[in-house]
Amino acid sequence: MDKQYCGMENINDEKLSKFQVTIRFYMDEEFMKLVPTHRIYINGLIDKNIIDYYAVSMETQRSWMIINAADKKEVQNYLEQSSLYNYWTVEIDELFVYDSQAYRLPALQLN
Repeated sequence: MDKQYCGMENINDEKLSKFQVTIRFYMDEEFMKLVPTHRIYINGLIDKNIIDYYAVSMETQRSWMIINAADKKEVQNYLEQSSLYNYWTVEIDELFVYDSQAYRLPALQLN
């Protein structure tokens, strides 16, 4: 193997790593006005298989996402393009293992 195997398969042909992004945010009136633009941007990244999942807790004012990228710099670049970026404190961690039901074969059902 010439290239380092990242241990996770992606839909595209590139070998990308998966990064867990944890975001802490604060809100004001302007924040709420920017949410629709942000959602359009996030939906586009999900449609392109750049984001695997996206979750937001209003209770703790935190957000989490898994991003497929070559490195942390690329992840940071995606995040900076969000209309909400100035409201965020961001942590980016490269994942060694990422497993979920979505990566499993469907259960066999005999008729």
